Amino acid sequence: MLAPEKQIEIIRRGAAEIITEGDLLQKLERSYRENTPLRIKAGFDPTAPDIHVGHTVLLEKMRQFQDLGHEVIFLIGDFTGMIGDPSGKSETRKPLTKEQVLENAKTYEEQIFKILDPEETIIDFNSRWMSSMAVEDLIKLASHYTVARMLEREDFKQRFTSLSPISIHEFLYPLVQGYDSVALRADVELGGTDQRFNLLVGRELQKEYGQNPQCLVIMPLLEGTDGVKKMSKSLGNYIGITESAFEYVKGEATGMFPKIMRIPPQLVVRYYELLSHISLAELTSLKRQAQDGTLDDLKAKKNLAMEIVTRYHGSEEAGKALKEYEKLQSKVLPDDIPVKSSNTNWLPQIMKDTGLATSTSGAIRIIKQGGVKVDDVVVSDSNSKLQQGEHIIKVGKRRFYKVIVND
Repeated sequence: MLAPEKQIEIIRRGAAEIITEGDLLQKLERSYRENTPLRIKAGFDPTAPDIHVGHTVLLEKMRQFQDLGHEVIFLIGDFTGMIGDPSGKSETRKPLTKEQVLENAKTYEEQIFKILDPEETIIDFNSRWMSSMAVEDLIKLASHYTVARMLEREDFKQRFTSLSPISIHEFLYPLVQGYDSVALRADVELGGTDQRFNLLVGRELQKEYGQNPQCLVIMPLLEGTDGVKKMSKSLGNYIGITESAFEYVKGEATGMFPKIMRIPPQLVVRYYELLSHISLAELTSLKRQAQDGTLDDLKAKKNLAMEIVTRYHGSEEAGKALKEYEKLQSKVLPDDIPVKSSNTNWLPQIMKDTGLATSTSGAIRIIKQGGVKVDDVVVSDSNSKLQQGEHIIKVGKRRFYKVIVND
């Protein structure tokens, strides 16, 4: 087992917040001293049957804990799934039926072992303790938290202020999620930033039940391929872990590889930090290159796409996807594509200098209309600045320019 200070360094990677790092270090020191693994819990409501790479941010952190020698519990919220998580919702969420929850849970179990070690993962269901809980015990659980504290939660507060209905059963969700930590005697709980309130309830309930409160490792929510909204299948900005490496659907290239190649440049380092297995030293180097403008976006995205596709499909499929992508790019770009070197990195100025727009104001208008792609990614920010290196700018369907940014 690694020394606690080294473990903290690994755990800290990509985390939005650790509550509290000092407490976690103490737990790790005790674990190291007594050679006893910590109990790491992460809960997943089986509300959707397919996992995308946004979900894997937590799974990758769980795998890190496994590799550090700790006990990981993948908790399927089959009971809480029937309540419906109100986090971030402006109205009461429709609960799933027990049959829907169990069907989705089966799919979850089949997918998580693409990341987690099946021999070292404990799968549990919170119906194991909640379905047998007596009514008087549920009342006792409810007595440990106040309505005032519940209304501190931002989504509940907004709905209360706007006179939108809040059903009583929605207050049960954070209570049950918190009690899961009591039932499992969790040392650490992992969750996304949208779960912060629920995770803190777990700490408070553990204190109420005489347990040492869990530490929290809170992970950011990964933006989707649009670079704006949280990755979600319903928004169409997701990369599914079971989808193909590369395929054509209605004549358009899709699958893991093309989707990763379409992520905006500003998200490249973030995707590396949360999804890649490169070393901390390599990650630090990437961040430095991004800050000083020397990062080669296209090369970085190709390397990331190769790594992730290899993880889920193997190196052979990843190699095929790379060749297919490069073949597609060569077909898309004309043989006589003009090339220009530029000492400015401001996109509207580059478009004016290359003749892709008659003026910077005209360029700004085209960008805002969604008519400009840089390296196959639609650019919507009219103040976009290109990083140093080679870029392909496309305006409309037929106008291309290869620009080498020197600044």
